[in-house]
Amino acid sequence: MDTGDRLLTPGEVAALFRVDPKTVTRWAAAGRIGSIRTPGGHRRFRESEVRALLEGEGMLDEGEDIGKPRNVGPAASTGPGPANAGMY
Repeated sequence: MDTGDRLLTPGEVAALFRVDPKTVTRWAAAGRIGSIRTPGGHRRFRESEVRALLEGEGMLDEGEDIGKPRNVGPAASTGPGPANAGMY
């Protein structure tokens, strides 16, 4: 791998995959995504590997800027509405 590869935090990877950062940490622990540890023990992820995974999942178009998540539609509502009528 390129030694100049940008390193991403679990939070940055989570935002790209639209999952919780703890999910990314579990993926790394299970070997689903490679990670390295900083001297302080924090996980970091190589941008090139994250990009390859996103492209493989169809979540990122080839050549698309990884710095901005793409808009795939409206976010789910957690407010009052027909789907949540019994919750409020």
